Amino acid sequence: MSINQQTATQDRPELQKAAQDFVDAGFAGVQLRVHDEHGAWVGSAGVHKLGESAKPSTDGQFWIGSTTKTFVAALVLHLVADGMIGLDDPVAEHLPRFGLDERITVRMLLQHTSGIYSCTGELDEEGNFVQGLPSLGKAWVDNRFHDYRPDELVQFALAKPARFEPGTDQSYSNTNYTLAVLLVEALSGHSYAEEMERRILRPLGLRDTLVPGSLSEIPGPHAHGYCRYQDGEEWKVVDVAHQNLSLLIGSGDMISTTRDVQVFFAALLGGRLLPAALMDEMRTPHGMLGYGLGLFIQELGPEGGDVTIVHHNGGAPAGYGALMIATPDGSRTLTAGLTTGDSDGDPAQTFPKALDQLIKAVFCR
Repeated sequence: MSINQQTATQDRPELQKAAQDFVDAGFAGVQLRVHDEHGAWVGSAGVHKLGESAKPSTDGQFWIGSTTKTFVAALVLHLVADGMIGLDDPVAEHLPRFGLDERITVRMLLQHTSGIYSCTGELDEEGNFVQGLPSLGKAWVDNRFHDYRPDELVQFALAKPARFEPGTDQSYSNTNYTLAVLLVEALSGHSYAEEMERRILRPLGLRDTLVPGSLSEIPGPHAHGYCRYQDGEEWKVVDVAHQNLSLLIGSGDMISTTRDVQVFFAALLGGRLLPAALMDEMRTPHGMLGYGLGLFIQELGPEGGDVTIVHHNGGAPAGYGALMIATPDGSRTLTAGLTTGDSDGDPAQTFPKALDQLIKAVFCR
């Protein structure tokens, strides 16, 4: 056990318990980082790898899933701040090969109001998830090293009917953020990875964060995540620390650490990356999702002390999850990396309660 973990266990038992709650809910492991008026706290619970006793490292890398969207939104808004495009400018003229609806704007991509189908799938009228490109279960496991091109993802999505007329409704779509990074490339003349490095990662010193491209391995020390799936009548468990997340280019493909995510989120919310007017846009909730530009904005209500939090948690298709939650000014932050194991329970069912307890422990004191 590290010195940080010892200090955490002695001084912040409520946070160590909140971490353990995720393991009790069926996760293999969790690494947790909290920054607040008491300073920094880090701890972990569970195991680094199934069959072993070591806890997850508190500074290990992990796939951050849709937490990527906040990084990408900040990147796009960086270009807006530089005057390279306007928030309400149409994007079709910059990406003419797709024949996009000319009413779709930069804001609509970042706010999920474009109406474009999500390439990984959508809910049907009965509320059941209908898979698009393989993103769940055996179909994803068998396909998890496939190397997608971003144009392939967009073209697949555009072949499906639009969910609604641009700007008239809201629907969370991974395709919006793949288009967003293609827009960055078209405007800058550089790759998404190069622009992310130049504008966000290098200035903030985020040395353990990367856009992996076709890389299917986490390059640094990391905990192992697992996928439990049904193959005919048999249930199987596979280690998915290696996976190609080109399926989620711009929408969920990045690798990071709890430290780097915390530094990024505190800097973003603290006004170090974007002008105040654009930060106000990011933190203004819209529609039924309460989604701004790359951020969810949530009121915890009377039971939570009427506290407002901003967040964008994430999950790779299997094995890994991320938490990124803060007060709107970034003065109090919570970041975490999660790994799923071989539990026969559904983490999606047990996760909300564990997350609720953790949010209360950090933000509702």
